[in-house]
Amino acid sequence: MAGGRIFIQSDWARALRENEREAWVSCKIPGAATLYGCIKCQGVGKDGVPVVTASEGFEVAEITKKSILISCPDGNAASKFLMPYTTFSRIHTGSITSMDISSGGGLGVSCSTDGTMRIWQANNGELRRDLVGHVFDVNCCRFFPSGIVALSGGMDAQLKIWSVEDGNCSVTFNGHKGGILDTAIIERGRNVISSSRDGTARLWDSGMSSCLAVLADCGSPINGCSLGVAENTVNLGSPEQPPSEREIGTEGKLLLLAREDKKLQSIGLLSRQPIFMFEGSDAFNCCTFLSSTYVLAGTQDGNIYQLDVRNTKAPLRLIHRSGAPVLSLMPCREGFMASHGDGSCYVIQQDQDYVIEFTGPDCDPVYKVVLWEKFAYTCCRDGSVRKYQLQNF
Repeated sequence: MAGGRIFIQSDWARALRENEREAWVSCKIPGAATLYGCIKCQGVGKDGVPVVTASEGFEVAEITKKSILISCPDGNAASKFLMPYTTFSRIHTGSITSMDISSGGGLGVSCSTDGTMRIWQANNGELRRDLVGHVFDVNCCRFFPSGIVALSGGMDAQLKIWSVEDGNCSVTFNGHKGGILDTAIIERGRNVISSSRDGTARLWDSGMSSCLAVLADCGSPINGCSLGVAENTVNLGSPEQPPSEREIGTEGKLLLLAREDKKLQSIGLLSRQPIFMFEGSDAFNCCTFLSSTYVLAGTQDGNIYQLDVRNTKAPLRLIHRSGAPVLSLMPCREGFMASHGDGSCYVIQQDQDYVIEFTGPDCDPVYKVVLWEKFAYTCCRDGSVRKYQLQNF
């Protein structure tokens, strides 16, 4: 995305509800002076949608109660800003560090620095279950594909499997020597993967609650991991020893590891063989697969690298919209969603000439962004889960 980046007042929708009120807007242009302006409310229509004018240098292409599309021709920039469809602020009392939405879209799971992990209804944020059992904070949580079981990893170096229906912890995995920072689930979840501050990634057998293998031991914290089906021209290597009969669904898969020592590492899941190692500008915080060929990884200094797994000598694209740490990445139709440590949260798509920006958090880090059908959910340091409705999906 060449060109500038547009910013708007975080509570712009509230400001533009009243006649004569305004919301500030700016466009940061690389190598040029930042443009400053405002959007002014000239009245509100019968449908509740404000009638607005933009100051010189900015144009408003469309506006609804929850969205506004602004362009800055001089900065070659256009952004559609979305207000939350709804905000859940009573799930936790502290910063929300991780969350997920069940495959059916009915439930959410989230964990917080207040020491809690909770299951809640995705339509209204109503609490359903407290998942109690980790010592210290929970770092990451996600649903199994069934939607009735959840997986969590904590600062206590424990990985746990929970029943969503009754809140019981059915399995605890022990073996890591440091806090668990991320997890991945293989197919239906008979095997799962964890990455840890202790520098290892491990493969676990859910049924036997045992460690099947140490997949990587890299001497540097592994901040994020992601699992994908590899393009069939990628040579994933052969295992040195025959795998355990308890190992299910590892064939043909590639494991990505986002490492603190500025390296993005990939290994063949079945073979445990290294596939590539890519060095970035700073610590890698998160990674994801866009397809069987393309992967994304985000760094502490705000860079998002797009790589082709068949040739990782140079990135296909380097996206830099914010200098704040990239905290979360997720594929989104023909593009991706990203969130940063300064509250930036956006969708970039190949077929759209504007960026979708989620507004609401005012400079508070957005730790995770999750997509479910036409809804995007975010969790933030300010203790809120925000739900956004994406049009034209």
